[in-house]
Amino acid sequence: MSDASDKKKKEGSLWRLLLGLLLFAWVLRSLIIAPFSIPSGSMLPGLYIGDYLLVAKWPYGYSRASFLFGFPPISGRLFASLPERGDVVVFRGPEGQDVIKRVIGLPGDTIATRGGALVLNGTPVPRARLADQAVTISPNSPCRAVVPKEVDGRCLYDAWRETLPGGKSYVVLDQTQNPIVDEFGPVTVPAGNLFMMGDNRDDSADSRIAPAIGGMGFVPLEAVVGRAMTTFWSTDGSAGLWPWTWFSAARGERIGDRH
Repeated sequence: MSDASDKKKKEGSLWRLLLGLLLFAWVLRSLIIAPFSIPSGSMLPGLYIGDYLLVAKWPYGYSRASFLFGFPPISGRLFASLPERGDVVVFRGPEGQDVIKRVIGLPGDTIATRGGALVLNGTPVPRARLADQAVTISPNSPCRAVVPKEVDGRCLYDAWRETLPGGKSYVVLDQTQNPIVDEFGPVTVPAGNLFMMGDNRDDSADSRIAPAIGGMGFVPLEAVVGRAMTTFWSTDGSAGLWPWTWFSAARGERIGDRH
């Protein structure tokens, strides 16, 4: 066999390997699981800036938003299943960015807020005052409380435990009376859409705010990417170029948190 033939055979094998790896990556990230990093404090206190999550792709079916590189460019949703109220979901925002919020309203639900408290289908959602939630101040997590309260390098936020019908419960921050988001609605969620809210209620551009002024508005089911599962890494933003700083910046206590 000639050298040219050997070279051609090796090149063919290399291309098959590369195509196989590309197909594996597409299948893994489009149909099974994908990483997502938290870019803002809108989901405090449950999710910090610098948290890295695994997002499950299969729970709600698949749309173009689910697929790596948006391929294939299908319309609608295959094997569609509605999220549950209280699920933490990644979705494609109005400007094409990936966003993470909590599902509050399903199609047909009526949503309002009164004095910052959630009203679902005409009934106030129970919430109980908690002790202030402390978030350690770091390079990627400054104190963004409306009225800053800093104690021993931590930022304190007014917090409440909210419990949805069905029993799903989580902690929200409600820091001040902001009429734009605290006195909202009522609105009815249209068919094929979701109503999403951030847990940091006064620092979240979510479905209470129209896309024209920077919010999300109603979120089409076709825009859903997947459900947040587990934090697999978290960094406080202090890492530099040297590898050992990657570990000194890690928030080890956050790794393994489920959402």
